This record gives sequence, structure tokens and C-alpha cells, in this order.
Amino acid sequence: MNGLSLNWRNPIVGAIATLLLVILAAATFAIVPETQQAVVYRLEQPIRVINRFQPGERLGATGAGLIARLPFIDRITYVDKRVLDLDLENTPVLSTDQQRLNVDAFARFRVVDPKRMLATAGSEEGVANQLRPLFGSTLRNELGKVRLTVLLSAERSQVMNAIQRGLERRARQYGVEIVDVRIKQAELPDGTPLSSALARMQTARQQQAITISSEGQRRGAIIRADADAEAARIYAGSFGKDADFYDFYRAMQSYNYTFGRGNTEGAGSTSFVLSPNNSYLREFEGRGR
Repeated sequence: MNGLSLNWRNPIVGAIATLLLVILAAATFAIVPETQQAVVYRLEQPIRVINRFQPGERLGATGAGLIARLPFIDRITYVDKRVLDLDLENTPVLSTDQQRLNVDAFARFRVVDPKRMLATAGSEEGVANQLRPLFGSTLRNELGKVRLTVLLSAERSQVMNAIQRGLERRARQYGVEIVDVRIKQAELPDGTPLSSALARMQTARQQQAITISSEGQRRGAIIRADADAEAARIYAGSFGKDADFYDFYRAMQSYNYTFGRGNTEGAGSTSFVLSPNNSYLREFEGRGR
């Protein structure tokens, strides 16, 4: 007993015992972050998932934190719980009107079944590599059903929803859900296709401008004709009410055009010599004569 007590009091023995306790505690306890899902394996078989994603879950009540496991038997693999990005660059697409496009798009996904994801893809990077070709084929299939102009209109959101649904169906086998899909840009390839498309767009805009101009001229002619008819109606009505005033008004208009600003051609160099008894000037004589 005395020898045993002396051994425990030995600093080397105490350090070794402390180290063994630390190793045992590290093998028994683990901390699961809020941003991670922990899959516990026992003898290489998944037995439970800790802090698994649940829709509408409340932060702090998800199961994250300190957990216990069987030391040296259980193994923990962590899977990201956050929304992850998937980029798709320079993907060739042929629209239904035979327009070739280079499309840049991205998708956002979340792992909702970490055990299936680890079994089928192995890691977050692995599942992204599996989803990328599926994303590309779904993008080409859906954009191949619409015209190029749809991508420039309000119907673009409907196309995005269709791409998301199509990718969602194919991504379920990897234990992930698609949160969002967006097209960053869609451009015509350089060279002849781009030049031809620009020429067609220019021709279409010129035709549209000619149509708008013709329609404007037609409506302007209608408005002028209506205004002339309305003026004639007003003149006729005023003549019927007071013929003398109508003659006076028309004479004033004639004087203004002949002697005033209406006669702009040769203004300042033309002289008029008229007899006082000229009938053209009768309105200057007054109504009492």
C-alpha cells in the first residue's frame, strides 16, 4: 500500500493519469456548433443525427452544444447546416427560337438529410460536384422551352421557379433541398451569332419606330381635321348669330396677315398704296358710316 501511494504521488505518474483522463474526456464528450449537424457513427453505422435542420426551428433549442458518446467506438462527422452556394459559369444554352446563349447562374441549397448526403456524396463539396451537372442539364432543358425575349420580361421569374422545381426533384437523392435559383447573366456568344442578333434587333427597332411615327402622323391628321371641323362649326355658328361681327373678325385676321406679322415674306421692304375708298379697307371706316 505504501508503495502504491508513493507511485500515485510521483509527479510522472500523476501527469500520465491526468493525460489519460483528458484523452478519455475528449473521446467521450464533444461540442456541436449551431451551424453544424453531427452524424454519430457506431462501428461505421450511422445511429443518430444531432442538431438536424428542422423548418421553423428556434435558435438555441436545436440540440446543439455538449454531447456524450461511447469513447473510441462512436465517431462524429459534421455537416454544414447553413445555406450553401452552387455556381454555374458559362453554360451554353439553345432557346426555343434557336438563339445560342452563354448563361451564368447560381443556386442555393441546404442539407436536410445529412446521413443520405454522406452516404451518396461524402461531403458538402462532393454534393456540390454532384449537383453541378444536374443544375446545368435542368437549366438547358427549361431555357430550351422558352424564347430569348422571355429572359428579358416579367416571365423570367416563372422560368426560375421551373428550374428550381426541376433541380429540386433531382437533388432529393442527395438529401438536399434547393432554396433558390437565379440567372446572373445571359449573353449571346461573340462572333457571327452576336452580330446577326444585333442586326435583327436593330431592324426590329427601326420597323417599330416607323410604325410609331406613322401612327402618330395618322392620329395628328385626325386631330387636325377634327380641330378644323370644330373651328368651321364655331365660325358658322358665330356668323349665324352676328354676321357683321363675323365679317369684322375675318377682316381683322386678313389685316393682321397682310400688314402685320402674317406677311413675313419680304417684310420691311414692301409698300402698299391703296385708295381711301378701297373696299378692302371698309372696316377702318367704322360702323356708323
